[in-house]
Amino acid sequence: MHLEGRGFRFCSPSRMLTALVFILLCVQPGRGQTCTEGFAYERRTRQCIDVDECRTMPDACRGDMRCVNQNGGYLCIPRNLYNQPYRPDPIVPEPVYPDPSAGDSFVPSPPRSVEPSYPRVISTAQCILGYALAEDGTCNDIDECETNSHHCNPTQVCINTAGGYTCSCTEGYWLLGGQCQDIDECRYGYCQQLCANVPGSYSCSCNPGFILNPDSRTCQDVDECADEPCSHGCLNTYGSYMCNCDEGFELASDGTTCIDLDECSFSEFLCQYRCVNIPGSYSCICPPGYYIYEDGRSCEDINECDTGNNTCTTAQVCFNFQGSYTCLNTLQCNPPYVEVSDNQCMCSAENPACRDKPFTILYRHMDMSSGRSVPADIFQMQATTRYPGAFYIFQIKSGNDGREFYMRQTSNVSATLVLSRPIKGPKKVVLDLEMVTVNNVINFRGSSIIRLTIFVSEHPF
Repeated sequence: MHLEGRGFRFCSPSRMLTALVFILLCVQPGRGQTCTEGFAYERRTRQCIDVDECRTMPDACRGDMRCVNQNGGYLCIPRNLYNQPYRPDPIVPEPVYPDPSAGDSFVPSPPRSVEPSYPRVISTAQCILGYALAEDGTCNDIDECETNSHHCNPTQVCINTAGGYTCSCTEGYWLLGGQCQDIDECRYGYCQQLCANVPGSYSCSCNPGFILNPDSRTCQDVDECADEPCSHGCLNTYGSYMCNCDEGFELASDGTTCIDLDECSFSEFLCQYRCVNIPGSYSCICPPGYYIYEDGRSCEDINECDTGNNTCTTAQVCFNFQGSYTCLNTLQCNPPYVEVSDNQCMCSAENPACRDKPFTILYRHMDMSSGRSVPADIFQMQATTRYPGAFYIFQIKSGNDGREFYMRQTSNVSATLVLSRPIKGPKKVVLDLEMVTVNNVINFRGSSIIRLTIFVSEHPF
C-alpha cells in the first residue's frame, strides 16, 4: 500500500490501473462542454459536477478498505486508520524459574525494563492528503483556497471541499478548454423580447408599448389608453394603440388629434341651396321664402298667401310663386274695354272703337323656376267656341323680346306655349298670346288675347 496524489485512493498497481480506466471512461461531453476527470456535465445547470465514484462503482474498494468520495476522484483507506493509532508492543522479559535441583531457594528480582535499540515513535497518527494534523491529534481539512495552495486558473474560482478543492466558474460563465468563458444567455431565449448580453450576465428589455415584468424577463402590454392620448376615442392594441374619431371628424396626421371634416367640400349636391359646415356635421339652409324640407337638404317654398305672412291689402289679391309672392291689384279694364269678370275685359263689336282690336283680353298669372330646363311646355291655349268653316291661328303677339318662347299648334283648336331658352330670375315676363279666328265663308276675322304674366323665381327650385 502507498499514498497517491489527491483525487486517488490507496490501492495496488493493478487496482489503480482499473480505476484509472474507469475514470477515463466516465468523462462525458455535453453540448460541446468537456469536463475534467471525475466530473460530469449536467445539462440543467450547464455545469460540471463531481461524480460520486463510491456510489457509481460498487467495488471501488475491496477488503477492509473504505471508499471516501473526493471532488474529481475518491480514496480507499483502512477503516481503522484513525480509530486505532499505532503503538509499539511492550517488551516483556521471560520469567526466570528456580532450578529444582538446587538446594537453596532463589527469589528472582523484579524485571528491569530494557531500552530498545531503535528510536521510539512518539506520535503514530497520520493524516491523508488534504488534511493536516492538529495539536489534539485530529486531522483538520486544509483550505487550499485560503492558503492559496490551489492550482486553479486565474479565470476560475477556487471552492474548498473536504480534503481538497475544486475549480469552478462564477455564475454566467462555463468551463471551456480549461478557461471560464462567458455564457451568451441571449442565444437561449432567456428574454421574451429584447436581450443584451453582458459579461457574466444578461439584460432584458421590451419593445415600445411593453414594460418589463418583475421577473425581469417577460414583458406585458402597456395600456396607453389609460393616459388618454387621443382627443376622441382610444382603442388599446397589443403593444400599441389606435385613435378613432367621432362621426364628422377625421384623424389628423399626428394620429391622435381629430379635426373637423368639411362635408360641404365633398359635393355641391349635399344641399339644394347652401351647405354650412358645423363641427362634426353640416346643415343645409334655404333662402328667404323657403324652408328646409323633411329630408334635411331640400328647400320648399313658403306659401305666404296661405300662411298670411304677406303685406297684401284686402283690396288686393295675393299671388304666391316660388320663393316669394306678389299683390295683384283689382282688374282695371282700359277703355274701350269693359270688365266682364274679375280677370277678363271685353271690347264689344258694336263699338266702332273696338274695330281691329282683340275681342277679349283674359288675364292669367303663373310662376316658373329660374333656369328651368328646356324645351318645356308651360301653357296651353284652346278655343272654347267653334264656328262652322272657321279655323284658328295661335301666335305670340308681344312680350317675347328675347325670343325665349314659341307657340306650337297641337290641333285645329289648340296650341301650347313652349319655353325654348332658360330664363334667369328673379324676373317678370308679360306675354300676349293671341288666338286669331278666321272664317272665309262669312268673311270674318277676329282675335282674343290671353295676357300671361310669368313670375320667374330667383332660385331654380
